[in-house]
Amino acid sequence: MAFTSFSSGNTSAALALIMLLVCGAAIVAPVSAATKYLGGSPLFSASVIGVNEFTPGQDATISILVKNSGVNIMKQVDQGTIEAEDLPTTAKFVRIGLTSDSDAIVVKTDPQMVGDIPANGNGVTVKFHATISTNATTGEYQLPLEIGYEYPRILQQENAEIFEYAYNSADDTLPVTIRIKPEVKIEVIEAVPDPLSAGTEGYLDLKIKNTGPENGSMASVKIIRSGNSAIIPTDSTVFIGDLPSGSVAECRFKIAASADATNQTYPVDVLVSYTNHEGTVVTSDPETIGIPVNAKTSFSVISPVAAVSAGSRSIIEVQYRNDGNLTAYATQSKISPHGAVTISNNVAYLGDLQPGKSATARYDVQVDGSADPAVYAFDSKLRFRDALGNSQESDTTIVNIQILPARAGTVAGLPVAVVVAGLILVIVAAGIVLLANRRRKRLQ
Repeated sequence: MAFTSFSSGNTSAALALIMLLVCGAAIVAPVSAATKYLGGSPLFSASVIGVNEFTPGQDATISILVKNSGVNIMKQVDQGTIEAEDLPTTAKFVRIGLTSDSDAIVVKTDPQMVGDIPANGNGVTVKFHATISTNATTGEYQLPLEIGYEYPRILQQENAEIFEYAYNSADDTLPVTIRIKPEVKIEVIEAVPDPLSAGTEGYLDLKIKNTGPENGSMASVKIIRSGNSAIIPTDSTVFIGDLPSGSVAECRFKIAASADATNQTYPVDVLVSYTNHEGTVVTSDPETIGIPVNAKTSFSVISPVAAVSAGSRSIIEVQYRNDGNLTAYATQSKISPHGAVTISNNVAYLGDLQPGKSATARYDVQVDGSADPAVYAFDSKLRFRDALGNSQESDTTIVNIQILPARAGTVAGLPVAVVVAGLILVIVAAGIVLLANRRRKRLQ
């Protein structure tokens, strides 16, 4: 067998050739290839989601969906070695604000930073709080939605290991449409209540005007207690039928004032429930009106303190005055006796008492001879009727009566001479009866 041998010079040449082949392969085959987009930019659209109809005077929340539907219009493959992190259609550092060119709508939310919005994604939802003016007219309103953003600029990659980032600034304005829908808007042009005091009832006459653009049908006027107001509706709903725009309706309610009411004006809410042109039952915003109320009617005794001697009987006069602000009709007073004092007729009729006027009650008072001299307080109350004929009762009014000592030379409050004369008359009468009986017996 023959063997082929290589010299050391041949070995060195072979190693050099292998190294050249390896380096050549490295130069021919790139590490990686990147795709570049050479055209395109963000393209925004905006739409209201949820409620886009509001009524005058309403505090509104407007929810807007902003989407980016930008399209890359040119793509270059196998260019460069670094993939761009942002596409030309990506909106960066987006700021969104809603404005209004009309006094009818006041936007209260400042512009909002929402970050990045990539193309063909889910978009972002932004919410703005606004107030609809009470004078806003029916119709559609275009609100400018202002969008500020940046997007990547198309640059040539000069170096395979370096990628330069640069951005274009842009501003877009999109119209957002909301609608102010018609409604019945009420105005109470007249409110006439009966005079009321604490614990009494009366009527409330209202004139309601529809100042809104909507024609209401199957309408009912309602009054509602406002919080803890002392005015409490007794009849709360009155059906008035059709209520065209600009028309006036009249209605009457019965109301009551709570027993703890004081001299002041208390609120009550008025609203209208109706069927609108779409057949939907709607309730208008309430309007608050004030009802004056007087404190509970009170009485006082203005006559001097009556005096009655122990062991005697006397007619006393007590003068009552109406200290309230309303007339007390068919007034009666009643006094409660106690202890050694009795009153034969303790009820007196005083008639109608206007505010500040007085009337006199007369009571037949008997005082036992054992009563100690002093000023005694007696409870009295007055019952009367209010303007609607409802029976009312006053708080307790104190009547003071002074009990004097029994008169000197009296027996049980009567002068001794009178008592003696009475005894003589009794004895004489008894003697006459006795003589008559004896004479009758003799005749028999």
